[in-house]
Amino acid sequence: MSSVAAPALPRLGFLGTGWIGRLRLEAIAASGVADVTALADPDAACLAAAARAVPHASLHATDIDELLAAGLDGIVIATPSALHAEQAIHALEHGVAVFCQKPLGRTASETRAVVAAAACADRLLGVDMSYRHTAAVLALRERVRAGAVGPVHAVDLVFHNAYGPDKPWFLDPALSGGGCTIDLGIHLVDLLLWALDFPGITGIDARRWRAGEPAGAGVAEDLCLATIDLAGGTVARLACSWFSHEGRDCVLEATFRGRDGAVSLQNAGGSFHDFGVELRRGTRAHAIVSPPDDWGGRAAVDWARRLRAGARFDPAIQRLVDVAGVLDGMLER
Repeated sequence: MSSVAAPALPRLGFLGTGWIGRLRLEAIAASGVADVTALADPDAACLAAAARAVPHASLHATDIDELLAAGLDGIVIATPSALHAEQAIHALEHGVAVFCQKPLGRTASETRAVVAAAACADRLLGVDMSYRHTAAVLALRERVRAGAVGPVHAVDLVFHNAYGPDKPWFLDPALSGGGCTIDLGIHLVDLLLWALDFPGITGIDARRWRAGEPAGAGVAEDLCLATIDLAGGTVARLACSWFSHEGRDCVLEATFRGRDGAVSLQNAGGSFHDFGVELRRGTRAHAIVSPPDDWGGRAAVDWARRLRAGARFDPAIQRLVDVAGVLDGMLER
């Protein structure tokens, strides 16, 4: 009796092995859908911690070129934001698939360039828009798309964080692309457009502050309030902030309001990880999804699984250029 060999696992390298990179590394390693064979980080302590998580990884490097010389199938990028576009393009031009932390680029122009490189190379490009993979966000999107609340005419989106970044580069827009708008607002904008199937944008009005003062060009804001007008008449109000006085660690909410009801996502007890979704009609609320939900590494694992299945460039990734364009509008650039 003949047998068919199982397809080889894709060989992955990790570029950047700090906290978030290591979490994604551990998720992919635990899934068994890929072989983590190489690690790169200029910080010896980060590299050592990652090596303990995947002791079978044979290559320990300091930069992307050492990874690319190892004949990998894919690279996971978790470096500072200013490096994402350049490093992703470099890998793609070498025929290596990429999974990158958000933002893929600091601007729509950078994001577009990476997507174009992926299309040219015909390689799978993924970005860690992790909230798309939560049970709560998937349930909310399903209800919105199915018309459970009727046509959506108004959306409220909030992401306030009682803490802020602990790395100095976050506070330099030249390195980060912006302040809380890029760090937190990107998830809200992505949720808005993704749930509504990427309608056109007809207007953006945004205000930004840093330490209570208006934030001008070249200043990383810690509070942004914006109104986004969508084609068809839907209006979204968005608020995001760092170092916010919320009486809890985090407030993350998204409510889509329609003629026949509303569907709302809310984090539980100030958690960054636990979310519930309600379908609301008048004074009644019906719980659709409740925590817990172990979603942290799902986006990375999904990319690795698709890579193993032989997936090439996915045109859907081009929608992240639309998200980046809205962020550009909010940041007035």
